Amino acid sequence: MTWLMQTLHADSPAGVWWVMFGLMGQLMFTGRFIVQWIASERAGRSIVPEAFWYFSIMGGLIVLAYGVHRVDPVIILGQLPGVIIYSRNLWLIHKVKRDAEAPDA
Repeated sequence: MTWLMQTLHADSPAGVWWVMFGLMGQLMFTGRFIVQWIASERAGRSIVPEAFWYFSIMGGLIVLAYGVHRVDPVIILGQLPGVIIYSRNLWLIHKVKRDAEAPDA
């Protein structure tokens, strides 16, 4: 565990888990680009699938939590606006779905 703590610049076993948690958030961001790329290749045009926004918000929340834990204003300020935008995009997607399912008044 000492080697891992030194490699990850963690000062405790809990710090190792926080770094791993933060890395998981970064992997979610990588995953969102892979999802978008595959969807665009399949469609033959550039598209942004709904899953992209779920990967974005999960990755953003995880990295934001990591930044708050580390008390890192760069990470916090870098992730907070994105989380708000990702949430808004998901809200708009679900609003369109709800409106499409609603009977005409």
